[in-house]
Amino acid sequence: MPSPLFADRPAPQPPERGSVDALITQTRRLRGDVDAVRRDASAEADDDDILRRWQRALCDLAVHQLDDLGAHLDQLRAGRPDLTDGVRDGIPAQGRTARPPAARPAPLTGRVGSAEWNLLTDEVTWSDELYEIFGRPREAGPLSLDELPSLLFPEDQTLLTAMVTACLIDGRPIDGEFRVLTARGRVRTLHMMGEAVLDAGGCTASMWAVLRDVSTLRHSERVLRDSRDSVQRRQHLVQTEQRLVAELQEAVLPTRGGSLELTRSGPAALDLAARHLPAASSPTARGDWYDALDLPGGDTLVTVGDLPGQGVAGASTLAMLLGALRGMAVAGIEPGALLGHLNQLLETSRQPALGSALCARYRPATGTFVWAQAANPAPLLFRDGTGRALTPPDGVLLGATSGAAYEQADVHLLPGDVLVLHTDGAGRAGTEARRNHLLALAPLLTRARSARECAETIVAELGGAERTDDACVMVARPAERTDRADRADLSDRPVGRTP
Repeated sequence: MPSPLFADRPAPQPPERGSVDALITQTRRLRGDVDAVRRDASAEADDDDILRRWQRALCDLAVHQLDDLGAHLDQLRAGRPDLTDGVRDGIPAQGRTARPPAARPAPLTGRVGSAEWNLLTDEVTWSDELYEIFGRPREAGPLSLDELPSLLFPEDQTLLTAMVTACLIDGRPIDGEFRVLTARGRVRTLHMMGEAVLDAGGCTASMWAVLRDVSTLRHSERVLRDSRDSVQRRQHLVQTEQRLVAELQEAVLPTRGGSLELTRSGPAALDLAARHLPAASSPTARGDWYDALDLPGGDTLVTVGDLPGQGVAGASTLAMLLGALRGMAVAGIEPGALLGHLNQLLETSRQPALGSALCARYRPATGTFVWAQAANPAPLLFRDGTGRALTPPDGVLLGATSGAAYEQADVHLLPGDVLVLHTDGAGRAGTEARRNHLLALAPLLTRARSARECAETIVAELGGAERTDDACVMVARPAERTDRADRADLSDRPVGRTP
Protein backbone atom coordinates (compact mmCIF):
# COMPACT_ATOMS: atom_id res chain seq x y z
CA MET A 1 0.00 0.00 0.00
CA PRO A 2 1.47 3.39 -0.94
CA SER A 3 2.08 5.90 1.80
CA PRO A 4 -0.67 8.53 2.21
CA LEU A 5 2.05 11.15 2.58
CA PHE A 6 3.08 12.74 -0.64
CA ALA A 7 6.68 12.33 -1.72
CA ASP A 8 7.46 16.03 -1.36
CA ARG A 9 6.25 16.18 2.24
CA PRO A 10 9.22 15.95 4.65
CA ALA A 11 8.97 13.50 7.50
CA PRO A 12 8.57 15.25 10.87
CA GLN A 13 11.48 15.03 13.28
CA PRO A 14 10.67 13.74 16.79
CA PRO A 15 11.19 16.25 19.61
CA GLU A 16 13.77 15.74 22.28
CA ARG A 17 12.68 13.44 25.07
CA GLY A 18 13.63 15.83 27.88
CA SER A 19 11.46 18.68 26.60
CA VAL A 20 8.45 16.38 26.29
CA ASP A 21 8.96 15.13 29.87
CA ALA A 22 9.01 18.72 31.09
CA LEU A 23 5.77 19.49 29.26
CA ILE A 24 4.14 16.38 30.73
CA THR A 25 5.16 17.44 34.26
CA GLN A 26 3.80 20.95 33.74
CA THR A 27 0.56 19.63 32.28
CA ARG A 28 -0.03 17.24 35.18
CA ARG A 29 0.66 19.98 37.71
CA LEU A 30 -1.74 22.35 35.97
CA ARG A 31 -4.34 19.58 35.69
CA GLY A 32 -4.15 19.01 39.45
CA ASP A 33 -4.61 22.72 40.15
CA VAL A 34 -7.61 22.99 37.84
CA ASP A 35 -9.14 19.84 39.32
CA ALA A 36 -8.84 21.33 42.81
CA VAL A 37 -10.63 24.47 41.65
CA ARG A 38 -13.30 22.29 40.05
CA ARG A 39 -13.89 20.40 43.31
CA ASP A 40 -14.22 23.66 45.22
CA ALA A 41 -16.67 25.02 42.63
CA SER A 42 -18.71 21.80 42.77
CA ALA A 43 -18.83 21.90 46.58
CA GLU A 44 -20.04 25.50 46.60
CA ALA A 45 -22.34 25.21 43.59
CA ASP A 46 -26.08 25.56 44.00
CA ASP A 47 -28.47 24.14 41.41
CA ASP A 48 -30.17 27.55 41.24
CA ASP A 49 -26.89 29.48 40.99
CA ILE A 50 -26.38 29.94 37.24
CA LEU A 51 -23.00 31.64 37.63
CA ARG A 52 -21.65 28.79 39.82
CA ARG A 53 -22.86 26.19 37.34
CA TRP A 54 -21.18 28.13 34.52
CA GLN A 55 -17.90 28.21 36.46
CA ARG A 56 -18.14 24.48 37.18
CA ALA A 57 -18.76 23.72 33.50
CA LEU A 58 -15.74 25.84 32.55
CA CYS A 59 -13.56 23.86 34.98
CA ASP A 60 -14.86 20.58 33.55
CA LEU A 61 -13.99 21.71 30.05
CA ALA A 62 -10.48 22.75 31.14
CA VAL A 63 -9.90 19.36 32.80
CA HIS A 64 -11.00 17.54 29.65
CA GLN A 65 -8.66 19.62 27.51
CA LEU A 66 -5.72 19.01 29.85
CA ASP A 67 -6.45 15.26 29.96
CA ASP A 68 -6.37 15.18 26.17
CA LEU A 69 -3.14 17.16 26.07
CA GLY A 70 -1.55 14.82 28.60
CA ALA A 71 -2.54 11.75 26.59
CA HIS A 72 -1.04 13.20 23.41
CA LEU A 73 2.18 14.11 25.22
CA ASP A 74 2.41 10.53 26.53
CA GLN A 75 2.07 9.31 22.96
CA LEU A 76 4.75 11.74 21.83
CA ARG A 77 7.16 10.56 24.53
CA ALA A 78 6.55 6.92 23.57
CA GLY A 79 7.26 7.74 19.94
CA ARG A 80 3.84 6.54 18.73
CA PRO A 81 0.31 8.02 18.48
CA ASP A 82 -2.46 6.32 20.40
CA LEU A 83 -4.59 5.74 17.29
CA THR A 84 -4.83 2.00 17.92
CA ASP A 85 -3.65 -0.62 15.49
CA GLY A 86 -3.16 0.13 11.84
CA VAL A 87 -2.09 3.81 12.25
CA ARG A 88 1.24 5.32 13.24
CA ASP A 89 2.13 9.00 12.91
CA GLY A 90 -1.11 9.42 10.97
CA ILE A 91 -0.06 6.81 8.36
CA PRO A 92 -1.96 3.51 8.01
CA ALA A 93 0.19 0.44 7.64
CA GLN A 94 -1.08 -2.98 6.72
CA GLY A 95 0.27 -6.05 8.40
CA ARG A 96 1.37 -4.22 11.55
CA THR A 97 0.63 -6.19 14.69
CA ALA A 98 -1.82 -4.46 16.98
CA ARG A 99 -0.94 -4.26 20.66
CA PRO A 100 -3.48 -5.25 23.30
CA PRO A 101 -5.75 -2.36 24.34
CA ALA A 102 -4.51 -2.56 27.93
CA ALA A 103 -1.00 -1.64 26.79
CA ARG A 104 -1.96 1.78 25.39
CA PRO A 105 -3.32 4.76 27.34
CA ALA A 106 -6.61 6.05 25.98
CA PRO A 107 -7.44 9.76 26.01
CA LEU A 108 -10.02 10.53 28.66
CA THR A 109 -11.92 12.74 26.23
CA GLY A 110 -12.85 9.72 24.05
CA ARG A 111 -11.54 6.81 22.01
CA VAL A 112 -9.66 7.21 18.77
CA GLY A 113 -9.95 4.69 15.94
CA SER A 114 -8.70 4.39 12.39
CA ALA A 115 -10.10 3.07 9.11
CA GLU A 116 -8.94 2.48 5.55
CA TRP A 117 -11.12 1.98 2.49
CA ASN A 118 -9.30 0.41 -0.50
CA LEU A 119 -10.97 1.50 -3.72
CA LEU A 120 -9.11 -1.07 -5.85
CA THR A 121 -9.99 -4.19 -3.86
CA ASP A 122 -13.10 -2.92 -1.98
CA GLU A 123 -11.36 -4.04 1.19
CA VAL A 124 -12.24 -2.13 4.38
CA THR A 125 -10.01 -2.19 7.47
CA TRP A 126 -11.18 -0.93 10.86
CA SER A 127 -9.19 -0.76 14.08
CA ASP A 128 -10.57 -2.40 17.21
CA GLU A 129 -11.24 1.01 18.74
CA LEU A 130 -13.43 2.03 15.81
CA TYR A 131 -15.70 -0.94 16.45
CA GLU A 132 -15.97 0.24 20.07
CA ILE A 133 -16.75 3.79 19.00
CA PHE A 134 -19.61 2.68 16.73
CA GLY A 135 -20.79 0.06 19.22
CA ARG A 136 -20.52 -2.53 16.46
CA PRO A 137 -19.54 -6.16 17.09
CA ARG A 138 -16.34 -7.13 15.34
CA GLU A 139 -17.93 -10.18 13.70
CA ALA A 140 -20.36 -7.83 11.90
CA GLY A 141 -17.41 -6.45 9.95
CA PRO A 142 -16.59 -2.84 8.98
CA LEU A 143 -18.87 -0.53 7.04
CA SER A 144 -18.14 0.57 3.50
CA LEU A 145 -18.19 4.23 2.50
CA ASP A 146 -21.67 3.69 1.06
CA GLU A 147 -22.95 2.11 4.30
CA LEU A 148 -21.34 4.54 6.74
CA PRO A 149 -23.86 7.42 6.25
CA SER A 150 -26.71 5.14 7.39
CA LEU A 151 -25.49 5.50 11.00
CA LEU A 152 -25.41 9.32 10.87
CA PHE A 153 -28.16 11.75 11.82
CA PRO A 154 -30.11 12.66 8.66
CA GLU A 155 -28.98 16.28 8.81
CA ASP A 156 -25.30 15.18 9.00
CA GLN A 157 -25.36 12.66 6.14
CA THR A 158 -24.96 15.36 3.48
CA LEU A 159 -21.86 16.70 5.26
CA LEU A 160 -20.12 13.29 5.33
CA THR A 161 -21.00 12.60 1.69
CA ALA A 162 -19.59 15.97 0.62
CA MET A 163 -16.35 15.47 2.59
CA VAL A 164 -15.76 11.95 1.19
CA THR A 165 -16.55 13.06 -2.38
CA ALA A 166 -14.20 16.04 -2.14
CA CYS A 167 -11.47 13.77 -0.76
CA LEU A 168 -11.78 11.04 -3.39
CA ILE A 169 -12.30 13.29 -6.41
CA ASP A 170 -10.47 16.51 -5.61
CA GLY A 171 -7.89 15.16 -3.14
CA ARG A 172 -9.01 17.48 -0.35
CA PRO A 173 -8.24 16.40 3.21
CA ILE A 174 -11.19 15.40 5.40
CA ASP A 175 -11.71 17.44 8.55
CA GLY A 176 -15.19 17.60 10.03
CA GLU A 177 -17.59 16.40 12.69
CA PHE A 178 -20.84 14.48 12.58
CA ARG A 179 -23.15 12.64 14.94
CA VAL A 180 -23.84 8.94 14.83
CA LEU A 181 -26.37 6.65 16.49
CA THR A 182 -24.47 3.56 17.56
CA ALA A 183 -25.81 0.01 17.43
CA ARG A 184 -26.25 0.23 21.21
CA GLY A 185 -28.50 3.27 20.90
CA ARG A 186 -25.97 5.90 22.06
CA VAL A 187 -25.46 9.22 20.32
CA ARG A 188 -21.83 10.15 19.75
CA THR A 189 -20.09 13.07 18.10
CA LEU A 190 -17.11 12.02 15.99
CA HIS A 191 -14.32 14.14 14.57
CA MET A 192 -13.02 12.67 11.31
CA MET A 193 -9.68 13.49 9.68
CA GLY A 194 -8.31 11.72 6.61
CA GLU A 195 -6.66 11.89 3.22
CA ALA A 196 -6.74 10.13 -0.13
CA VAL A 197 -3.90 7.71 -0.91
CA LEU A 198 -2.60 7.95 -4.47
CA ASP A 199 -1.08 5.16 -6.56
CA ALA A 200 2.02 5.51 -8.72
CA GLY A 201 -0.05 7.02 -11.53
CA GLY A 202 -1.51 9.72 -9.30
CA CYS A 203 -4.96 8.13 -9.09
CA THR A 204 -6.82 7.64 -5.84
CA ALA A 205 -6.23 4.12 -4.61
CA SER A 206 -7.68 4.29 -1.13
CA MET A 207 -8.79 6.63 1.65
CA TRP A 208 -7.68 6.49 5.26
CA ALA A 209 -9.21 8.28 8.20
CA VAL A 210 -8.84 8.75 11.91
CA LEU A 211 -12.09 9.13 13.90
CA ARG A 212 -12.07 10.53 17.39
CA ASP A 213 -14.97 10.43 19.84
CA VAL A 214 -15.41 14.04 21.02
CA SER A 215 -18.85 13.55 22.59
CA THR A 216 -17.73 14.43 26.12
CA LEU A 217 -15.84 17.47 24.92
CA ARG A 218 -18.77 18.77 22.88
CA HIS A 219 -21.16 18.12 25.76
CA SER A 220 -18.94 20.16 28.08
CA GLU A 221 -18.83 22.95 25.50
CA ARG A 222 -22.64 22.90 25.21
CA VAL A 223 -23.02 23.04 28.98
CA LEU A 224 -20.55 25.92 29.10
CA ARG A 225 -22.32 27.75 26.27
CA ASP A 226 -25.76 27.23 27.81
CA SER A 227 -24.53 28.38 31.22
CA ARG A 228 -22.90 31.45 29.68
CA ASP A 229 -26.10 32.26 27.80
CA SER A 230 -28.09 31.86 31.03
CA VAL A 231 -25.74 34.25 32.83
CA GLN A 232 -26.05 36.77 30.02
CA ARG A 233 -29.85 36.49 30.05
CA ARG A 234 -29.90 36.93 33.81
CA GLN A 235 -27.64 39.99 33.54
CA HIS A 236 -29.89 41.42 30.83
CA LEU A 237 -32.97 40.91 33.01
CA VAL A 238 -31.24 42.56 35.98
CA GLN A 239 -30.17 45.54 33.85
CA THR A 240 -33.68 45.87 32.44
CA GLU A 241 -35.20 45.76 35.91
CA GLN A 242 -32.72 48.35 37.18
CA ARG A 243 -33.60 50.64 34.27
CA LEU A 244 -37.34 50.28 34.97
CA VAL A 245 -36.80 50.97 38.66
CA ALA A 246 -34.76 54.08 37.84
CA GLU A 247 -37.43 55.32 35.44
CA LEU A 248 -40.18 54.79 38.02
CA GLN A 249 -38.16 56.59 40.66
CA GLU A 250 -37.45 59.48 38.31
CA ALA A 251 -41.17 59.75 37.58
CA VAL A 252 -42.38 59.87 41.19
CA LEU A 253 -39.47 61.17 43.28
CA PRO A 254 -38.19 64.75 43.20
CA THR A 255 -34.75 63.56 42.15
CA ARG A 256 -33.00 60.23 42.16
CA GLY A 257 -29.79 61.73 43.49
CA GLY A 258 -31.57 63.63 46.23
CA SER A 259 -29.98 67.04 45.60
CA LEU A 260 -32.99 69.05 44.43
CA GLU A 261 -33.70 72.30 46.25
CA LEU A 262 -37.41 73.02 46.74
CA THR A 263 -37.75 76.78 47.12
CA ARG A 264 -41.10 78.51 47.53
CA SER A 265 -41.50 82.16 46.63
CA GLY A 266 -43.53 84.73 48.53
CA PRO A 267 -43.39 86.29 51.98
CA ALA A 268 -44.99 83.28 53.72
CA ALA A 269 -43.24 80.42 51.89
CA LEU A 270 -41.12 77.61 53.27
CA ASP A 271 -37.47 77.46 52.25
CA LEU A 272 -36.91 73.75 51.60
CA ALA A 273 -33.89 71.60 50.77
CA ALA A 274 -33.54 67.83 50.81
CA ARG A 275 -30.86 65.23 50.36
CA HIS A 276 -30.90 61.48 49.79
CA LEU A 277 -28.16 59.51 51.60
CA PRO A 278 -27.59 56.15 49.82
CA ALA A 279 -26.78 52.90 51.59
CA ALA A 280 -23.18 51.77 51.48
CA SER A 281 -24.07 48.30 50.19
CA SER A 282 -26.45 49.42 47.43
CA PRO A 283 -25.92 53.07 46.42
CA THR A 284 -28.50 52.92 43.59
CA ALA A 285 -31.35 51.45 45.66
CA ARG A 286 -33.86 53.92 47.05
CA GLY A 287 -36.67 53.01 49.42
CA ASP A 288 -36.64 56.26 51.42
CA TRP A 289 -38.36 59.28 49.93
CA TYR A 290 -39.04 62.95 50.54
CA ASP A 291 -41.60 65.13 48.83
CA ALA A 292 -43.07 68.64 48.91
CA LEU A 293 -46.08 69.99 47.07
CA ASP A 294 -47.90 73.33 46.87
CA LEU A 295 -51.54 72.76 47.81
CA PRO A 296 -54.65 74.72 46.85
CA GLY A 297 -55.18 77.64 49.22
CA GLY A 298 -51.46 78.26 49.80
CA ASP A 299 -50.58 75.39 52.17
CA THR A 300 -47.54 73.17 51.56
CA LEU A 301 -47.40 69.38 51.84
CA VAL A 302 -44.13 68.08 53.33
CA THR A 303 -43.48 64.37 53.73
CA VAL A 304 -40.67 61.85 54.26
CA GLY A 305 -40.80 58.10 54.67
CA ASP A 306 -39.39 54.66 54.05
CA LEU A 307 -41.06 51.87 52.07
CA PRO A 308 -38.74 48.85 51.97
CA GLY A 309 -38.89 46.83 48.78
CA GLN A 310 -36.68 45.69 45.94
CA GLY A 311 -36.89 45.89 42.19
CA VAL A 312 -39.86 46.85 40.08
CA ALA A 313 -42.36 45.68 42.71
CA GLY A 314 -40.90 47.98 45.36
CA ALA A 315 -40.68 50.95 43.00
CA SER A 316 -44.25 50.47 41.74
CA THR A 317 -45.59 50.25 45.32
CA LEU A 318 -43.77 53.47 46.18
CA ALA A 319 -45.21 55.14 43.09
CA MET A 320 -48.71 54.04 44.11
CA LEU A 321 -48.24 55.32 47.67
CA LEU A 322 -46.87 58.73 46.65
CA GLY A 323 -49.57 59.18 44.03
CA ALA A 324 -52.28 58.45 46.60
CA LEU A 325 -50.60 60.70 49.18
CA ARG A 326 -50.45 63.69 46.82
CA GLY A 327 -53.99 63.17 45.60
CA MET A 328 -55.46 63.05 49.11
CA ALA A 329 -53.42 66.08 50.20
CA VAL A 330 -54.70 68.10 47.24
CA ALA A 331 -58.22 67.03 48.21
CA GLY A 332 -57.70 68.70 51.61
CA ILE A 333 -57.37 65.59 53.80
CA GLU A 334 -55.45 66.33 56.99
CA PRO A 335 -52.18 64.48 57.78
CA GLY A 336 -53.64 62.11 60.42
CA ALA A 337 -56.56 61.00 58.26
CA LEU A 338 -54.25 60.80 55.24
CA LEU A 339 -51.96 58.29 56.98
CA GLY A 340 -55.03 56.25 57.96
CA HIS A 341 -56.02 55.98 54.30
CA LEU A 342 -52.46 55.06 53.29
CA ASN A 343 -52.43 52.32 55.92
CA GLN A 344 -55.62 50.86 54.45
CA LEU A 345 -54.20 51.16 50.93
CA LEU A 346 -51.06 49.19 51.77
CA GLU A 347 -53.00 46.62 53.76
CA THR A 348 -55.37 45.82 50.88
CA SER A 349 -52.92 46.11 47.99
CA ARG A 350 -51.99 43.03 45.93
CA GLN A 351 -48.44 43.37 47.22
CA PRO A 352 -48.74 44.05 50.97
CA ALA A 353 -45.92 46.16 52.40
CA LEU A 354 -44.87 47.82 55.63
CA GLY A 355 -43.65 51.39 55.64
CA SER A 356 -42.90 54.35 57.86
CA ALA A 357 -43.89 57.91 57.03
CA LEU A 358 -44.19 61.44 58.31
CA CYS A 359 -46.83 63.64 56.70
CA ALA A 360 -47.16 67.37 57.45
CA ARG A 361 -49.14 70.37 56.25
CA TYR A 362 -47.61 73.81 56.67
CA ARG A 363 -50.04 76.72 56.90
CA PRO A 364 -48.05 79.88 56.10
CA ALA A 365 -50.84 82.25 57.15
CA THR A 366 -50.37 81.23 60.80
CA GLY A 367 -46.95 79.58 60.65
CA THR A 368 -48.48 76.29 61.87
CA PHE A 369 -46.85 72.99 61.07
CA VAL A 370 -49.44 70.21 61.45
CA TRP A 371 -48.01 66.70 61.29
CA ALA A 372 -48.67 63.02 61.88
CA GLN A 373 -46.30 60.06 61.85
CA ALA A 374 -46.34 56.31 61.23
CA ALA A 375 -43.33 54.88 63.09
CA ASN A 376 -41.06 57.59 61.66
CA PRO A 377 -38.54 59.62 63.71
CA ALA A 378 -40.01 62.87 64.99
CA PRO A 379 -38.93 66.20 63.41
CA LEU A 380 -36.14 68.14 65.10
CA LEU A 381 -36.78 71.82 65.84
CA PHE A 382 -33.76 74.16 66.10
CA ARG A 383 -34.30 77.58 67.64
CA ASP A 384 -31.94 80.13 69.21
CA GLY A 385 -28.90 77.87 68.97
CA THR A 386 -30.50 74.78 70.56
CA GLY A 387 -32.47 71.85 69.23
CA ARG A 388 -35.04 69.37 70.46
CA ALA A 389 -37.16 66.55 69.09
CA LEU A 390 -40.87 67.24 68.83
CA THR A 391 -43.18 65.04 70.84
CA PRO A 392 -44.59 62.50 68.41
CA PRO A 393 -48.33 61.83 68.23
CA ASP A 394 -49.45 58.20 68.24
CA GLY A 395 -49.01 56.28 65.01
CA VAL A 396 -48.12 52.72 64.00
CA LEU A 397 -46.27 51.35 60.99
CA LEU A 398 -48.22 51.64 57.74
CA GLY A 399 -49.71 48.31 56.72
CA ALA A 400 -49.12 46.75 60.17
CA THR A 401 -52.69 46.60 61.44
CA SER A 402 -56.18 47.10 60.15
CA GLY A 403 -58.13 50.24 61.08
CA ALA A 404 -55.16 52.03 62.68
CA ALA A 405 -55.75 55.63 63.84
CA TYR A 406 -53.12 58.35 63.64
CA GLU A 407 -53.01 61.40 65.91
CA GLN A 408 -51.94 64.85 64.75
CA ALA A 409 -49.75 67.45 66.44
CA ASP A 410 -48.88 70.99 65.52
CA VAL A 411 -46.10 73.46 66.23
CA HIS A 412 -45.77 77.17 65.41
CA LEU A 413 -42.67 77.97 63.39
CA LEU A 414 -40.98 81.34 63.79
CA PRO A 415 -38.65 83.16 61.43
CA GLY A 416 -35.17 81.75 61.93
CA ASP A 417 -36.43 78.35 63.04
CA VAL A 418 -35.01 75.27 61.38
CA LEU A 419 -37.07 72.09 61.14
CA VAL A 420 -35.30 68.86 60.17
CA LEU A 421 -37.31 65.86 58.96
CA HIS A 422 -35.44 62.60 58.45
CA THR A 423 -35.75 58.84 58.13
CA ASP A 424 -33.67 56.54 60.31
CA GLY A 425 -31.43 54.88 57.67
CA ALA A 426 -29.79 52.70 60.33
CA GLY A 427 -32.63 50.66 61.78
CA ARG A 428 -34.44 51.46 65.00
CA ALA A 429 -31.31 50.87 67.06
CA GLY A 430 -29.54 53.73 65.29
CA THR A 431 -32.39 56.25 65.46
CA GLU A 432 -31.37 57.72 68.82
CA ALA A 433 -27.72 58.04 67.78
CA ARG A 434 -28.76 59.76 64.55
CA ARG A 435 -31.03 62.16 66.46
CA ASN A 436 -28.31 63.07 68.99
CA HIS A 437 -25.83 63.63 66.17
CA LEU A 438 -28.25 66.00 64.45
CA LEU A 439 -29.07 67.87 67.67
CA ALA A 440 -25.35 68.49 68.21
CA LEU A 441 -25.38 70.54 64.99
CA ALA A 442 -27.75 73.12 66.48
CA PRO A 443 -25.26 76.05 66.56
CA LEU A 444 -24.34 75.50 62.92
CA LEU A 445 -27.90 75.06 61.69
CA THR A 446 -29.33 78.10 63.47
CA ARG A 447 -26.55 80.28 62.03
CA ALA A 448 -27.10 79.03 58.49
CA ARG A 449 -28.60 81.46 56.00
CA SER A 450 -30.73 78.98 54.02
CA ALA A 451 -32.22 75.52 54.03
CA ARG A 452 -29.69 74.52 51.39
CA GLU A 453 -26.79 75.50 53.63
CA CYS A 454 -28.35 73.50 56.48
CA ALA A 455 -28.74 70.44 54.26
CA GLU A 456 -25.13 70.68 53.11
CA THR A 457 -23.97 70.91 56.73
CA ILE A 458 -25.92 67.78 57.64
CA VAL A 459 -24.59 65.84 54.64
CA ALA A 460 -21.04 66.91 55.47
CA GLU A 461 -21.48 65.48 58.97
CA LEU A 462 -23.51 62.35 58.17
CA GLY A 463 -22.90 61.70 54.47
CA GLY A 464 -19.76 59.61 55.00
CA ALA A 465 -21.31 57.28 57.57
CA GLU A 466 -21.67 53.58 56.73
CA ARG A 467 -25.41 52.96 56.45
CA THR A 468 -27.08 49.58 56.18
CA ASP A 469 -30.09 51.30 54.60
CA ASP A 470 -30.59 54.49 52.65
CA ALA A 471 -31.94 57.60 54.36
CA CYS A 472 -33.12 61.07 53.50
CA VAL A 473 -33.10 64.45 55.21
CA MET A 474 -35.35 67.46 54.54
CA VAL A 475 -34.77 70.92 56.00
CA ALA A 476 -37.59 73.49 56.27
CA ARG A 477 -37.17 77.16 57.22
CA PRO A 478 -40.15 79.55 57.44
CA ALA A 479 -39.84 82.95 55.82
CA GLU A 480 -40.69 86.28 57.49
CA ARG A 481 -44.41 86.69 58.27
CA THR A 482 -46.40 89.82 58.88
CA ASP A 483 -48.57 88.05 61.46
CA ARG A 484 -45.70 86.65 63.48
CA ALA A 485 -46.81 84.18 66.16
CA ASP A 486 -46.09 84.65 69.82
CA ARG A 487 -42.43 83.77 70.30
CA ALA A 488 -43.08 82.43 73.79
CA ASP A 489 -45.11 79.52 72.40
CA LEU A 490 -42.42 76.85 71.93
CA SER A 491 -44.58 73.78 72.48
CA ASP A 492 -45.95 71.33 70.00
CA ARG A 493 -49.22 69.70 70.93
CA PRO A 494 -51.43 66.91 69.67
CA VAL A 495 -54.59 68.11 67.99
CA GLY A 496 -56.58 64.90 67.88
CA ARG A 497 -56.75 61.31 66.67
CA THR A 498 -58.12 60.66 63.20
CA PRO A 499 -59.34 57.18 62.24
